[in-house]
Amino acid sequence: MTAPQRHADDEAAIRAVAAAWVEATRQGDVAAVLRLMTDDALFLVAGQPAMDRAAFEAASRAQAASGLRFEIRQQIHEVVVDGALAFARSWLEVSVTPPGGVAPVKRTGHALTVFRKDGGHWRLCRDANMMAKVS
Repeated sequence: MTAPQRHADDEAAIRAVAAAWVEATRQGDVAAVLRLMTDDALFLVAGQPAMDRAAFEAASRAQAASGLRFEIRQQIHEVVVDGALAFARSWLEVSVTPPGGVAPVKRTGHALTVFRKDGGHWRLCRDANMMAKVS
């Protein structure tokens, strides 16, 4: 009986990490986002080379400094936990608004995120993002 409860607790913890990621991104809190990922995190986006944690941090700090505003809606459709690894399958809607009244850029699409238990906490270790620009 303890195994299903542990799985439910793990799933809730992973959903909490995803929600914290969205909120930290909205607020431009790069340090908070970095705490939610492993040191070897890797990000995959169609048409671009894989981005490691250092490249992600540099891009995130540049975005925060530029004053971009993010609005994000995430629907997690599935969380699967297997030991110290888990994945979440999501649908994302992201709107990025530059400063100065410029129209926002909107993207939507699927994401597959892998989490690893690290130091007793679930952290993002891989993210495959398949969002496309909405015209």
